[in-house]
Amino acid sequence: MNTKKKLSESILDKISIDFLRNQVLKNAYGNDDTVIAALDPRILIVWYLFLGLVPWFVDNLWFLMGCFLLVLATTVMARVAGLVLLIFAVGVFTQTGYLLVVSLLFGGNASTVIPLLILTLKVATCSLASVTVFSGLDPDKLSNGLMWYGCPERLSFSISYAYRVLPLLMEEFQNILLSFRMRGNPPVHENFTGKIKYLIYQIKVIMHAFYPLMLNTAKRSRTTVEALEIKGYRYAAVNREVRKMKLSTLRVTYNDMLFLAVSVLWVSVFVLASTLV
Repeated sequence: MNTKKKLSESILDKISIDFLRNQVLKNAYGNDDTVIAALDPRILIVWYLFLGLVPWFVDNLWFLMGCFLLVLATTVMARVAGLVLLIFAVGVFTQTGYLLVVSLLFGGNASTVIPLLILTLKVATCSLASVTVFSGLDPDKLSNGLMWYGCPERLSFSISYAYRVLPLLMEEFQNILLSFRMRGNPPVHENFTGKIKYLIYQIKVIMHAFYPLMLNTAKRSRTTVEALEIKGYRYAAVNREVRKMKLSTLRVTYNDMLFLAVSVLWVSVFVLASTLV
């Protein structure tokens, strides 16, 4: 009994706001030394657009299987955080995976399993491609890559800023929850009824924390805007010299071309296999 209690306590300790924030930071900023992070952002954006859009218009099982195995390998190379992979697995299963399982359990044949498998591969491929790219691109690289392709500077900066502000939101949310915990009086949760009441209490606290979270975030955003204005952000956003200086760090190297060549060759092999079969 004590062992089960300690196990449940250790699991609850791990699932906390600190744990979630660390996983987000690890996925956004802790993968700078991976093979994917070393690639040029322009190459990654093109690679992502292909694997994120083309599978939706193709129903060939071999092609989809090849794309899925490719993005699965790149996800391993990108060293994606475990929490992100868990959310990916749960999301794919809740969208299409459970239909595949139900079809197999209730006597489904190839005529029902194959279309569901194709749909699952499409969702999984596009999701893993997104996970690979956004774990390998930090906010600055993503912003520079979008800017090089002609994306407006303010839009690219907004995407980069939203990427950066996510850990701040989680930190602010944790501080608000701690303030509620210090002033609140949670119900006793020793028995089953108490745990249900405690769960309802936690949901109410989260709902009450929403407004101060938005208010504090708006205050921080105003401070950020004032700091950008002091540094001449509006002038820099339209100045060609500043734009050229910002994009001067982009370089297409041998590794970038090798990555594209291997990806094209891998997908081509599966397309050839589908024609032969």
